[in-house]
Formats: sequence, C-alpha cells, structure tokens
Amino acid sequence: MDGYAVRSADVQQLPVRLKVVEAIAAGTLPSRAIGAGEAARIFTGAAVPRGADAIVIQENTEKDGDHVRVVNGGAAIQGKHIRAAGNDFSTGAVGVAAGRRLTPSDIGLAAAMNWPWLTVARKPRVAIISTGSELVQPGEALAPGQIIASNGFALAAFVTQCGGEAINLGIARDDESALADLIDRAAGADLLLTSGGASVGDHDLVQSVLKAKGMALDFWKIAMRPGKPLMFGTLGALKVIGLPGNPVSALVTATLFVGPAIARMLGQSDVGPRIVQARLGIDLPANDLRQDYLRSAVTEDHSGFIATPFGKQDSAMLSALSRSGGLVIRPPHAPAAKAGTEVALVRLS
Repeated sequence: MDGYAVRSADVQQLPVRLKVVEAIAAGTLPSRAIGAGEAARIFTGAAVPRGADAIVIQENTEKDGDHVRVVNGGAAIQGKHIRAAGNDFSTGAVGVAAGRRLTPSDIGLAAAMNWPWLTVARKPRVAIISTGSELVQPGEALAPGQIIASNGFALAAFVTQCGGEAINLGIARDDESALADLIDRAAGADLLLTSGGASVGDHDLVQSVLKAKGMALDFWKIAMRPGKPLMFGTLGALKVIGLPGNPVSALVTATLFVGPAIARMLGQSDVGPRIVQARLGIDLPANDLRQDYLRSAVTEDHSGFIATPFGKQDSAMLSALSRSGGLVIRPPHAPAAKAGTEVALVRLS
C-alpha cells in the first residue's frame, strides 16, 4: 500500500522520526537496503527494499523534510501490507486444470502465470434438422392441421448455451429425398440432431434414411418419460442423436444426452447434468416401468430445495418447462411418495 517501507522494530514506540532514503515507484527496484532508523517512500505495487519488513500506510505519517514522522496508530507488525512473492502461486503449480470451461478469472490467472497461449477445444458444430410435413416456421400462415416449429430454435439455443456452434438446417418434410438432402447438408458437422420422425410410424423416416446412408445404429428407445424414442448412431465421423418430436421431450433428452455429449466434445471432465437433492412439495403416486423426469417448480428454504411437480406433464406443454426450475427424477417402479420425501432433481439453468 502507499506509505513507507520500514523495519517493524523501529515503529513499536510512537511517535518516531525516520530518515527517508529513497522513493520507490511501481515497476522500479530499490537501490539500497533499509537500515535502523530509516524508511523508504513506497507506492502500491512497488518492490519492498531489503531490510524492510512492514509498510506504514501514508495516513499514519507526517512528512518532515527529508524525514517522516510515524504518528500514533502507525505501529506496524512484521509483514503488514506486504504481499510475499509466491503468495498466489509458485513455480510448477497448476493454475487451470484441463477439462473445464474457462471462466474470466481463469483467463486472468493464465495471463498472470505468464501463459500467452492456451490450447482449447474447438466448439463442436451441431447440425439440427426438424422433421414433419405438419411444421411451419414462426410467422408463416398456419393452415388447419399444421404446427408451429419450435424445436429447431430451442435446440439451437441449447447448443449455443452448452458451448457448441448451432447450425439450424430447417424443416425436412416427410419425404425421403427431402430428408436425405438435409442430412447431406450436415456434412462437416460433429453432431447431427434430428427431432421427430424416429419412431415406427409410416411417416417416421429418420432411421431408414440414415441407415440407407450407412448409419450404424447404437441404440433406439429408452425406458424414460418424456423421451422414449431416443436414438443414437454414427454416420462415418458424424455422431447422430435422434430426439423425439414433442417439444418437451426434445429439450429434456437434450438436457440429459446432448448437453453431456457437447461437454465431452469440448474436453470437459464433468459432463453430466447437475443433480441435487430436494424435498417433494406434493404427494406423488407410484411410478410404472419408465423413469420419469417431472417438470417442477423449485423453491428453496433453510433446509434446501423444494421441488413441486406440475399437475400436467404433457410432453407438448413447453409453457410448463419454461417455468420449471428442475426435473424430479422418479425411478422405474418407484413407490408412492409423500410430500417431504427426498428426491433427486435435475437442476435447469
């Protein structure tokens, strides 16, 4: 701090008069050591001269020609207002470990540790295709039987939030050639997300078109709700995740599967969704054979989180997901649970 570099032994009995032998500005080095009865004018950020072991702040001093008087309140203990070399980090210390997303403080620390370059992962390119002849873009005229397409926009925002580069390729009609054309346009991406069309109906063409192009199917269908018709496969170097078409199902499965996949592509070591413990705000009935992820309002009291699942869990109701603070996890065959029961909760940012 701004003041005077002194020997702490010289400022125990106050007031005391010390000879000022030099002034030391930040960025300069002291020219000499401090002896008994001496002081050096010093400014914040400057190097402390040899012999000095404390700083008396300027407010506790009075200038007296080429001397300084240290007045009452200016007694200094050894090390006072001095930052030791190596106080923050030392040679060989790891400041920013691999496997994490860099924060502003990480960037500052790396610079302070004299690392002008850092090796980072490239943002994964994620292509997004929405499927369905019933879909129209927001703002277009809506005919009977048509639905506003929301998945492409929601998934693109989700990918961006996770650190990826979203490439929204638009809507593929229920036509093999139209779908095949959009899949071709995903060339060069690291991950392809499709929404809808991965089920078993006559117009669900995603699997058949991808298989015709050489996709190796890894798995299809998960015992979960919402999101049962989830698909994963590989098409050459391209990873493919087929998401359900219902908007809530698409975003819930994106949270559980796409987010961790992007995190792994970014080199992060902690890739799972954030799961915390919470207490139920209402009673819940017994569950069936699928694992449920219940959209829930989340509050907090002195004991922790309280999760209250919404009464309607329809997988087309985006409004409930937008109001949700988390997803209560109900394992398969979970027995009925009373309010206050502790449950696992996927927190939604």
